[in-house]
Formats: sequence, structure tokens, C-alpha cells
Amino acid sequence: MKIGIIGAGEMGGTLIRQYSRAGHSVKMANSSGAENLKSLALETGASAVTLAVVVTDVDVIVITIPLIGILKLPQRLLKNTSANTTIIDTCNYYPIRDGIIEDIQDGMPESVWVSNQLQLPVIKAYNSILAGSLANSGLTKGTASRLALPISGDDKQSKDLVSILVDDSGFDSLDYGSLQDSWRQQPGSPVYCTDLTLPQLKKSIEKAIKELLPERRELGLNFIMSHDPKLWMDEVNYNRKIYESDLDI
Repeated sequence: MKIGIIGAGEMGGTLIRQYSRAGHSVKMANSSGAENLKSLALETGASAVTLAVVVTDVDVIVITIPLIGILKLPQRLLKNTSANTTIIDTCNYYPIRDGIIEDIQDGMPESVWVSNQLQLPVIKAYNSILAGSLANSGLTKGTASRLALPISGDDKQSKDLVSILVDDSGFDSLDYGSLQDSWRQQPGSPVYCTDLTLPQLKKSIEKAIKELLPERRELGLNFIMSHDPKLWMDEVNYNRKIYESDLDI
């Protein structure tokens, strides 16, 4: 596939490496400009380009930036995006970073908000895994202990395509319905950054309670902010406990 990635931080950089290794043609752009992506380009073979170029002539666009950054993208950036282009939203809402977004505070699923801002459909994926797990916990397809990630969206063909990319990253995937259902994989959910196998994911996602997400999200965030991000499995284990993930299987 031809893939354009907006954002080359920890998550974006990991996806760039994984997709390049899998043989996809990858372009990347970030807010600081192509000059700062030279080393990653040399490492992966991905092309460092401008925002205008990264969204042009691609099969997939991956947006992996802080959620508030959606409002900072050029207004007409995606005006010529083909209807056949799949847009992956990996964003999560954290009020302490993003400010108060009333629609989300009132219950609108985060990716529905993103879709509304872009005025294009999106597929929610990769938001529910820590950068450390994404980079280090992928396994070969068919491995019993392979972790799984949820995918939500309104277009089955796009979700199938995203599942291929998730597989290339080393993970199984679970199609969990429409974009309106994507709240079940938001921060505070039993499947958010809890490193679950597919059977565990299927059981845990059903346990999500929308009203509990904001309070639990803040508990998880406080732990993240007070711990070394290199010890990401500590965060995973803490999340499993406070988000009440189902680990019985």
C-alpha cells in the first residue's frame, strides 16, 4: 500500500518502521518539518515530505498526533482526498493536554469528533496501545499469546484494510462495529492500553461502561505522568487493574 503518516513521534515513528519493514511505500510529515525526519528516513526508507504531499496519492492516511492537533491542521489539507482513501485516527482525548472539548465532554465519541472536524470518515485504530507495547510486543500471526487491537468505523472495506496493517504491526484485530461504538476503546476502557489477547479483548470490551471512562482515564493518566515511560508494562498492569480488564482467558 501507499501510506501517508501525519506525526512521527513515538507512535508514528513505530508505525513508519513497521509499515516500511512490511514493504509498504511510506511518506511521513510532522509539524516541525521534513528536515527533522532525515534520520528516520535514512533508517526506514520512508520519504520525509510536507503535509500537502503526505496526503496526496496514498491508499491510507494515518493521523497520529495529539487530538488537539486536529484543529491545527490546514483547513483544506484533505480537500482532494479520494473517497477510496482510508483515514486512520489514532488520537485520544486528554483534557489536561487538549483543553476542554465540549462535544466530547457531553459524550460524543472522540473519533466521531475527529471525523466531524476533518469532514471525512475515519477508522479508529492503534489508539488503545502504548508506544512501548506497539514497538516491542508484536508477534507472528497464529501465536497463541498474540495481542489484539480493536478497530471501529463505518466502512467494512476500510476496516479490513486496517486489519491488514495491524497484522503487519504484529497484532490481531477485532472489528467492533461503527464509529459510534468506538467509545469502547477510549481511555478508561478495559481494553485501553491493557495488552489483551483476542479472546480477552472480546470479553473485556463488552465490560466497558461509558459513564466510568472519564474518571478512570484520569486515574490512568496520573499514573503515566508519575512513572518512567520506559517501564510501560507497569502502566499496562496498572490499567488492567483500574479499568477492570478480563484476563481470565
